[in-house]
Amino acid sequence: MTISHLVTHSGGFHADELLSSVVLTRIFPKAEIVRSRDVAWITPAKDRIIYDVGGQFDAALQIFDHHQRPNPLREDGQPYSSFGLIWAQYGQDYLRAMDVPERDIEATHASFDRGFVLPVDLLDNGAVNASEAGPLFAGLTLPVLLESLKPVFDDREEGADDRAFSAALSVARAFVEAQIKRKAAKFRAESMVMAAIDAAGAGRILELPMGMPFRSGVEQAGADHLLFVIHPRGTDWALGTIRTGEDTFATRADLPAAWAGLTDAALEAASGVSGAKFCHNGRFIAVANSRDAIVQMAELAVQEALAQ
Repeated sequence: MTISHLVTHSGGFHADELLSSVVLTRIFPKAEIVRSRDVAWITPAKDRIIYDVGGQFDAALQIFDHHQRPNPLREDGQPYSSFGLIWAQYGQDYLRAMDVPERDIEATHASFDRGFVLPVDLLDNGAVNASEAGPLFAGLTLPVLLESLKPVFDDREEGADDRAFSAALSVARAFVEAQIKRKAAKFRAESMVMAAIDAAGAGRILELPMGMPFRSGVEQAGADHLLFVIHPRGTDWALGTIRTGEDTFATRADLPAAWAGLTDAALEAASGVSGAKFCHNGRFIAVANSRDAIVQMAELAVQEALAQ
């Protein structure tokens, strides 16, 4: 497929066509973005992809608008924006262009769709309101922030909208690429966590080769016996708790209350471990200067947790 033009509408922009442009320019880096409502441009042709304009949705014709009636809907009835339509069609190609391993493409595509694309779709269609994030955060949702990069109302200098769109594209790209990299890294971490769980056996302490997302791997493995995690952190070692859920600070077990808020000599005295350096007052992380010291602290934490 030779795509020479990526066509979206002129004038003010919204998050959906801006984020669609992030995806498409990665897959078709030599294609030119054309912002126009001219019939000649928004008529399907083999050399172009048209999105958020044109009054129809037909993936075979490479046109992805969502403003017409009936409007395109997901299987669960929720509305698509142009971003959702573009992601459904080209998202996996985008992930390959971002060097996501093939084994993780499908899961990363679905995760990004659910956690990033769908909220943009719903906001763009008015299916939810940014104020539902709460008054304090209503102006800080990603679509609202991206759309704040549009020219102010009285900036009518010729080309102002197009210049603002071009500048906003790099900002949007940074957010999308960062999210994709984090999701891909999460899947890489899961395989490392699974290996560490096997190595831990029936033990209560999970030792990881570095700091990484681990809770989803622990849950997938059904490793309910694990209470704490240790890993190197720079020249030190860290001991951490395991939260019981994604949206809670509750943990399977806390670090000993006697350690809370202590550092250096005071923590060494309280724990009896030479090399203990720090324990957060919230009792969810502690640090020591060596692996031997952090293992001792972890074993003490396990003993106290099981005794309660």
